[in-house]
Amino acid sequence: MNVNLIAGYLQFLRKSHNYTQEDLAKKLNISRQAVSKWETGTTIPDLEVLLKISKLYNVTINDILEPNIQPQRVTDFEQISALPEKDLREAFKQFDADSLVTACMGASPETNSLCERLFPDIDFKSIRDRIGRVRIETVEEVQSQMVSMINLQSIQGKI
Repeated sequence: MNVNLIAGYLQFLRKSHNYTQEDLAKKLNISRQAVSKWETGTTIPDLEVLLKISKLYNVTINDILEPNIQPQRVTDFEQISALPEKDLREAFKQFDADSLVTACMGASPETNSLCERLFPDIDFKSIRDRIGRVRIETVEEVQSQMVSMINLQSIQGKI
């Protein structure tokens, strides 16, 4: 579960229904500040509010917590090399260094080189050594979250 992906998806849902944060807060009988905290990734809604949100937007709670964003720009992690580097940096800065390194563990040498070039301040080798072996399912999940973030930010016009 990636809090930043959830935050972006909640913001996307709100805006796609033409609600302001204030409008949504009134519909859910909560404060506007609570909505703001969800959309910045500071907190996530509690279960009762998640249920209200899911009914309001006609999605499941699972759709909110594990957004499956339809491909807009990329369908696979290896396709990231076709994107402008500034767009990749923008999307990937939503992830911590461990997640980025984990995603790269299942990527081609070219994709690894690209990520290392984009984030020269991250010591990929040290993090790989510290993390050790990772299950392929974990790598695929992180890659999927990163692809979803790229596509979500593309839908939102952020990249």
